[in-house]
Amino acid sequence: MTERPHRPEPRTDPVDVIVDQWAAVRPDLDTAGMEVFGRIFRLSRAMGDRMEQAYARFGISRGEFDALATLRRSGEPYTLSPRQLSAALMLTTGGMTGRLDKLERAGLLRRSPDPHDRRGLQVTLTDRGLRLIDEAVGAGLAAQTEALASLEPERAAHLADLLRDLLAGTEK
Repeated sequence: MTERPHRPEPRTDPVDVIVDQWAAVRPDLDTAGMEVFGRIFRLSRAMGDRMEQAYARFGISRGEFDALATLRRSGEPYTLSPRQLSAALMLTTGGMTGRLDKLERAGLLRRSPDPHDRRGLQVTLTDRGLRLIDEAVGAGLAAQTEALASLEPERAAHLADLLRDLLAGTEK
């Protein structure tokens, strides 16, 4: 069993409670992973809810934000194929179609024939979509900055580095 590092001040959260319960009934278990991933899962859920609220003000969901943001990040002319969007968002083409349909009906993007491939389509942000995504990304970043305010900037940067390393180790 791995020893828990000494903490300068006693703090508890719901994950500590779960880990302590396991320690009481199964002291043979190494719960180090549970301490990390339990917090990551809870943080992901809490931040997902915050991001949904931030984007809802613009009439879009997180998934729709992701599609618009992917087009925006692609640079001018803010155009990608549906296949490129699907790959970037790790969605099936069927899942992507429904998302694009809704965003097109809202006037945030348009689909047009690909001039380089008679069978292909291009998806492009409209001017309205560009304005909306620029505002929405600002609102989302503000929500994330607010959540990070509980950490000193150096600790937030260290956490980002640790999470990058952990992610790299799990995506092998």
